[in-house]
Amino acid sequence: MFTGIVERSVPVLSAEPTPAGRRIVVAADWPDVKHGESVAVNGVCLTVADQPPRGLAFDVIGETLAKTTLGTLRAGDDVHVERSLRVGDRFDGHVVQGHVDGTVTVVAIADDPADWRMTVEAPADLARYVVPKGSVTLDGVSLTVAAVDGNRFTVALIPTTLQITRLGRRKVGDRVNLECDVMTKTIVATMERLEALRR
Repeated sequence: MFTGIVERSVPVLSAEPTPAGRRIVVAADWPDVKHGESVAVNGVCLTVADQPPRGLAFDVIGETLAKTTLGTLRAGDDVHVERSLRVGDRFDGHVVQGHVDGTVTVVAIADDPADWRMTVEAPADLARYVVPKGSVTLDGVSLTVAAVDGNRFTVALIPTTLQITRLGRRKVGDRVNLECDVMTKTIVATMERLEALRR
Protein backbone atom coordinates (compact mmCIF):
# COMPACT_ATOMS: atom_id res chain seq x y z
CA MET A 1 0.00 0.00 0.00
CA PHE A 2 1.09 3.57 -0.75
CA THR A 3 -0.01 7.11 0.05
CA GLY A 4 0.53 8.92 -3.24
CA ILE A 5 3.20 11.15 -1.70
CA VAL A 6 5.90 10.78 -4.35
CA GLU A 7 9.36 10.53 -2.81
CA ARG A 8 11.31 11.55 -5.88
CA SER A 9 11.43 11.58 -9.66
CA VAL A 10 14.15 9.45 -11.24
CA PRO A 11 15.25 8.66 -14.80
CA VAL A 12 14.57 5.40 -16.57
CA LEU A 13 17.90 3.69 -17.31
CA SER A 14 16.47 1.11 -19.70
CA ALA A 15 13.19 -0.41 -20.87
CA GLU A 16 13.64 -3.61 -22.85
CA PRO A 17 11.17 -6.21 -24.14
CA THR A 18 11.10 -9.64 -22.47
CA PRO A 19 9.13 -12.80 -23.28
CA ALA A 20 6.62 -11.84 -20.56
CA GLY A 21 6.46 -8.10 -21.25
CA ARG A 22 9.16 -5.56 -20.42
CA ARG A 23 11.99 -5.13 -17.95
CA ILE A 24 12.26 -1.55 -16.73
CA VAL A 25 15.30 -0.30 -14.81
CA VAL A 26 15.11 3.03 -12.97
CA ALA A 27 17.84 5.00 -11.25
CA ALA A 28 16.45 4.65 -7.72
CA ASP A 29 19.48 4.17 -5.49
CA TRP A 30 17.97 2.88 -2.24
CA PRO A 31 20.60 0.64 -0.57
CA ASP A 32 18.08 -0.86 1.86
CA VAL A 33 15.55 -1.94 -0.78
CA LYS A 34 15.21 -5.73 -0.84
CA HIS A 35 14.51 -8.17 -3.63
CA GLY A 36 10.74 -8.71 -3.85
CA GLU A 37 9.86 -5.36 -2.25
CA SER A 38 7.02 -3.28 -3.68
CA VAL A 39 7.75 0.11 -5.25
CA ALA A 40 5.26 2.32 -7.07
CA VAL A 41 6.52 3.56 -10.44
CA ASN A 42 4.26 6.27 -11.88
CA GLY A 43 1.59 4.92 -9.56
CA VAL A 44 1.97 1.27 -10.59
CA CYS A 45 2.84 -1.19 -7.85
CA LEU A 46 5.84 -3.20 -9.11
CA THR A 47 8.05 -5.84 -7.51
CA VAL A 48 11.81 -5.38 -7.33
CA ALA A 49 13.20 -8.16 -9.56
CA ASP A 50 16.88 -7.17 -9.51
CA GLN A 51 19.18 -4.51 -8.13
CA PRO A 52 21.76 -3.52 -10.73
CA PRO A 53 24.34 -0.86 -9.76
CA ARG A 54 22.60 2.44 -8.94
CA GLY A 55 19.21 1.12 -9.99
CA LEU A 56 16.17 -1.07 -9.46
CA ALA A 57 14.79 -3.48 -12.07
CA PHE A 58 11.14 -4.48 -12.48
CA ASP A 59 9.46 -7.03 -14.71
CA VAL A 60 6.22 -5.67 -16.16
CA ILE A 61 3.73 -8.16 -17.61
CA GLY A 62 1.22 -7.72 -20.43
CA GLU A 63 -1.78 -7.01 -18.20
CA THR A 64 0.03 -4.08 -16.58
CA LEU A 65 1.31 -2.79 -19.91
CA ALA A 66 -2.24 -2.84 -21.28
CA LYS A 67 -3.71 -0.79 -18.42
CA THR A 68 -0.90 1.73 -17.83
CA THR A 69 1.57 3.97 -19.64
CA LEU A 70 4.59 1.88 -18.64
CA GLY A 71 4.75 0.40 -22.12
CA THR A 72 5.65 3.82 -23.54
CA LEU A 73 8.61 4.45 -21.24
CA ARG A 74 12.03 4.92 -22.81
CA ALA A 75 15.51 5.39 -21.39
CA GLY A 76 15.85 8.97 -20.17
CA ASP A 77 12.19 9.43 -19.26
CA ASP A 78 11.50 10.56 -15.70
CA VAL A 79 9.19 8.53 -13.45
CA HIS A 80 7.73 9.05 -9.98
CA VAL A 81 8.74 6.48 -7.38
CA GLU A 82 7.38 5.74 -3.91
CA ARG A 83 8.25 2.93 -1.55
CA SER A 84 5.46 0.98 0.11
CA LEU A 85 4.04 2.21 3.40
CA ARG A 86 5.40 0.73 6.62
CA VAL A 87 3.41 0.27 9.81
CA GLY A 88 3.86 3.40 11.90
CA ASP A 89 4.70 5.69 8.96
CA ARG A 90 3.05 9.09 8.79
CA PHE A 91 0.04 8.92 6.45
CA ASP A 92 0.04 12.15 4.43
CA GLY A 93 -1.88 11.32 1.21
CA HIS A 94 -4.71 8.82 0.81
CA VAL A 95 -5.00 5.04 0.51
CA VAL A 96 -3.29 4.11 -2.76
CA GLN A 97 -3.04 0.48 -3.80
CA GLY A 98 -0.83 0.92 -6.83
CA HIS A 99 -3.48 -0.91 -8.88
CA VAL A 100 -3.95 1.51 -11.75
CA ASP A 101 -7.51 1.49 -13.12
CA GLY A 102 -6.56 2.81 -16.55
CA THR A 103 -5.18 5.82 -18.35
CA VAL A 104 -6.66 9.27 -18.89
CA THR A 105 -5.80 11.95 -21.43
CA VAL A 106 -4.73 15.49 -20.59
CA VAL A 107 -7.18 17.81 -22.38
CA ALA A 108 -6.35 21.22 -20.89
CA ILE A 109 -3.66 22.92 -18.82
CA ALA A 110 -3.89 26.29 -17.09
CA ASP A 111 -0.33 27.03 -16.03
CA ASP A 112 -1.00 30.16 -13.99
CA PRO A 113 1.65 30.07 -11.21
CA ALA A 114 -0.99 31.27 -8.75
CA ASP A 115 -3.53 28.62 -9.78
CA TRP A 116 -2.01 25.75 -11.82
CA ARG A 117 -4.67 23.34 -13.05
CA MET A 118 -4.78 20.27 -15.26
CA THR A 119 -7.94 18.79 -16.78
CA VAL A 120 -8.09 15.18 -17.92
CA GLU A 121 -10.73 13.07 -19.65
CA ALA A 122 -11.47 9.60 -18.29
CA PRO A 123 -13.33 6.68 -19.85
CA ALA A 124 -16.95 6.59 -18.70
CA ASP A 125 -16.42 3.43 -16.66
CA LEU A 126 -13.78 5.22 -14.58
CA ALA A 127 -15.28 8.72 -14.52
CA ARG A 128 -18.15 7.45 -12.36
CA TYR A 129 -15.65 6.95 -9.52
CA VAL A 130 -14.44 10.56 -9.59
CA VAL A 131 -16.25 13.02 -7.30
CA PRO A 132 -15.63 16.69 -6.46
CA LYS A 133 -13.23 17.07 -3.53
CA GLY A 134 -12.54 13.33 -3.67
CA SER A 135 -9.11 11.78 -4.08
CA VAL A 136 -7.45 10.45 -7.21
CA THR A 137 -3.93 9.38 -8.08
CA LEU A 138 -2.36 10.58 -11.33
CA ASP A 139 0.99 8.99 -12.20
CA GLY A 140 1.28 8.04 -8.54
CA VAL A 141 0.58 11.52 -7.14
CA SER A 142 -2.22 11.88 -4.59
CA LEU A 143 -4.46 14.75 -5.67
CA THR A 144 -7.82 16.30 -4.76
CA VAL A 145 -10.42 16.70 -7.47
CA ALA A 146 -11.17 20.40 -7.90
CA ALA A 147 -14.05 20.07 -10.37
CA VAL A 148 -15.95 17.46 -12.39
CA ASP A 149 -17.66 18.03 -15.75
CA GLY A 150 -19.04 14.83 -17.26
CA ASN A 151 -16.12 12.51 -18.00
CA ARG A 152 -13.61 15.30 -17.42
CA PHE A 153 -12.16 16.37 -14.10
CA THR A 154 -9.69 19.01 -12.99
CA VAL A 155 -6.95 18.94 -10.37
CA ALA A 156 -5.07 21.92 -8.94
CA LEU A 157 -1.38 21.52 -8.21
CA ILE A 158 0.45 23.43 -5.48
CA PRO A 159 4.02 24.69 -6.09
CA THR A 160 5.53 21.90 -3.98
CA THR A 161 3.86 19.21 -6.12
CA LEU A 162 5.05 20.96 -9.28
CA GLN A 163 8.58 21.02 -7.89
CA ILE A 164 8.78 17.42 -6.65
CA THR A 165 6.86 15.72 -9.48
CA ARG A 166 6.83 15.90 -13.25
CA LEU A 167 3.10 16.61 -13.61
CA GLY A 168 3.93 20.19 -14.53
CA ARG A 169 5.69 18.90 -17.65
CA ARG A 170 2.66 17.07 -18.97
CA LYS A 171 1.20 18.41 -22.22
CA VAL A 172 -2.24 18.31 -23.79
CA GLY A 173 -2.63 14.91 -25.42
CA ASP A 174 -0.39 13.09 -22.93
CA ARG A 175 -1.76 10.02 -21.18
CA VAL A 176 -1.32 9.54 -17.43
CA ASN A 177 -2.09 6.66 -15.09
CA LEU A 178 -5.26 6.97 -13.02
CA GLU A 179 -6.09 5.13 -9.83
CA CYS A 180 -9.50 6.05 -8.45
CA ASP A 181 -10.05 6.17 -4.72
CA VAL A 182 -10.67 2.65 -3.43
CA MET A 183 -13.34 3.82 -0.96
CA THR A 184 -15.29 5.57 -3.72
CA LYS A 185 -15.04 2.48 -5.92
CA THR A 186 -16.28 0.29 -3.08
CA ILE A 187 -19.24 2.57 -2.33
CA VAL A 188 -20.28 2.90 -5.99
CA ALA A 189 -19.95 -0.83 -6.65
CA THR A 190 -21.94 -1.69 -3.52
CA MET A 191 -24.72 0.75 -4.35
CA GLU A 192 -24.92 -0.60 -7.90
CA ARG A 193 -25.20 -4.18 -6.64
CA LEU A 194 -27.92 -3.20 -4.15
CA GLU A 195 -29.82 -1.37 -6.90
CA ALA A 196 -29.58 -4.42 -9.15
CA LEU A 197 -31.00 -6.63 -6.38
CA ARG A 198 -34.02 -4.32 -6.00
CA ARG A 199 -34.97 -4.70 -9.65
